[in-house]
Amino acid sequence: MTNIDKSSTPSSWTGMVPVDDTALAVTDTGGPGIPVIYLNGSYASRRHWKRVIADLGPGYRHISFDERARGRSKLSADYSFEACLRDIDAVLAARGVDRALLVGWSYGALLGVHWANRNPDRALGVVGVDGPYPVGWTTEAEHEEIRGVFRRMRLMLPLARRLGLAARFSGEQHVEVAIEAHLLHAALGPVLENMPVPVRYVVASGEALGSRDDLQEQMRKAVDPFLAHNPNLEIGAKVTSNHGSILRKDSPAVAAVVRELAASARPEDRSAR
Repeated sequence: MTNIDKSSTPSSWTGMVPVDDTALAVTDTGGPGIPVIYLNGSYASRRHWKRVIADLGPGYRHISFDERARGRSKLSADYSFEACLRDIDAVLAARGVDRALLVGWSYGALLGVHWANRNPDRALGVVGVDGPYPVGWTTEAEHEEIRGVFRRMRLMLPLARRLGLAARFSGEQHVEVAIEAHLLHAALGPVLENMPVPVRYVVASGEALGSRDDLQEQMRKAVDPFLAHNPNLEIGAKVTSNHGSILRKDSPAVAAVVRELAASARPEDRSAR
């Protein structure tokens, strides 16, 4: 674990953070600005945040990392959602950060709201990039459909890994991560209903690769009742790109929502660390 002198401005750092049986590749830009930690999609690497980080600029302390078996991080025996939550704790502890704003895409948005719900005194807010939505597949028939998707994609996984869109574990482990995420999304209602910190959604449009009919649009509509009941939940932006391309095509909109949420933090939080 890296020791931080909290009396000085944190310097930039890139390295490996140990946690459990593995180590995570982490980059911390340092600086005096509000800490922003970026949480990736299910199998994605941190490379997808480059445009958002560039759009936000050096006034923020950007902390990005690769999850287990993604990007440059090491393999593990545990790829569960709970392990991913522990990884957020490990990265923040290693970098000496007490409070942060969480920005998550897809699965990363699900991680962000769960972490914030468990740590409301440490979360300055969550920006959810096209998620999380309280809809998931819970039946065995639906889970078999997920398995079928990955069976059809098995020959594409090596290329997807090189593009930072697949993990370095088996197709069956990809399925396990996807099914667990669907179950957690399906059970998300109470978390959203009682979310104690600000959450801002950046909502995509249309359907992405692998989706069918108007499934993703229906998922987005499922959050509407929670927006009506909990004033901490708001739509920060609605963009024209789809789920898979939002960070590439609409990074300025994502950055604008992050900037707005960061500005609403109390003055003492804006240099939290």
